[in-house]
Amino acid sequence: MTSPGRQSARRSEARVGISGWVYKPWRGVFYPKGLKQAEELAYASRHVTSIEINGSFYSLQRPASWAKWRDTVPGDFVFAVKGPRFITHIRRLQELDGPLANFFASGVLGLGTKLGPFLWQLPPTLPFEAGLLDEFLSRLPHTLSDAAGLATGHDAWMDGRAWFEVGADAGATPVRHAVEVRHPSFETAIEEWTELLQRHKVASVTADSAGKFPVIDAVTADFAYARLHGKDELYVSGYDADAIEHWATWCETHLAAGRDVFVYFDNDTKVRAPVDAMSLIARLGQR
Repeated sequence: MTSPGRQSARRSEARVGISGWVYKPWRGVFYPKGLKQAEELAYASRHVTSIEINGSFYSLQRPASWAKWRDTVPGDFVFAVKGPRFITHIRRLQELDGPLANFFASGVLGLGTKLGPFLWQLPPTLPFEAGLLDEFLSRLPHTLSDAAGLATGHDAWMDGRAWFEVGADAGATPVRHAVEVRHPSFETAIEEWTELLQRHKVASVTADSAGKFPVIDAVTADFAYARLHGKDELYVSGYDADAIEHWATWCETHLAAGRDVFVYFDNDTKVRAPVDAMSLIARLGQR
C-alpha cells in the first residue's frame, strides 16, 4: 500500500487509531490478560489502522526504538509522530535550529513508508503571534530529503546516536505536518491563522476537547487530522453511536473531496480510546 506521505494517483484513505499504546489500565481490558507489554504494540496495530506515537513528545527516542516500532506493525500500517514538547512548550517555538535538527536526526526517518504526519501540539499558554508562527512553519521540512538535510545540523552530543539516512529513491517523498492549538486567541485570529497554515501546506488539527480548547475545523492542507480527547469530559468520556456517526461523516466528507484523513482517540483514562477507534473503523467499513 502506498504510504499516506506519498502523493500519487490513488484513492484517499482514512487512518483511525489511538494516541499512544502503553497504558496500564488497558491491561486485562483492551489487552488480553497476560499479554506481555512488549507485545502490546503488535496487538494494538492489528485492531486499529494507525497509532500516534506520543513518547517522542516527552523525550528524544533512539534509532533502535523507531526501527523496532516499524518492524512490529503490519506492512501497511502508518504512524503519526508527535513533535517534542521541548520545541513547542519549553522553547515555545524559538531558537529551534538545534532542537529541530536533533529531532529529525533521532531516527524518526527510519519509519520509512510507515511514517505518517507529524503532529505539533502547542501549549494552552501560547497565544497567536503571526511572526513567530510563520517562522516556525517555514522551518518544517516537506520532503524526506529536506528532513534529512535539516538533521545534519544536529548537536554534537548526538554523535553516535543519530540516524537520518534517506535513499535517493525516497528523498522526494512528501512529509506532512499538522498543528493543534489550545489558546483562545487562535479563534479570534482564525482567518490569519488558517491563511498561514494554507501558505505552508500544514493541516489544522480539528480537536474535540470537551469544550476546553478551541475547535478549529478548517481545510488548510491536502489531508485532515482530528484528535478526539473526550466528548463530555477531557480524556475520560467515550463517544456514543451518534458521536461516532458524526465523526464518520466528517471523515467521509474529506475523503469525498480527495483528502486523506487521520483520526486519533486520546480519551484513554477509561479505556475508551481503543473501543471508540474500533467503532469508527467499523463504521467506515475498514478492518
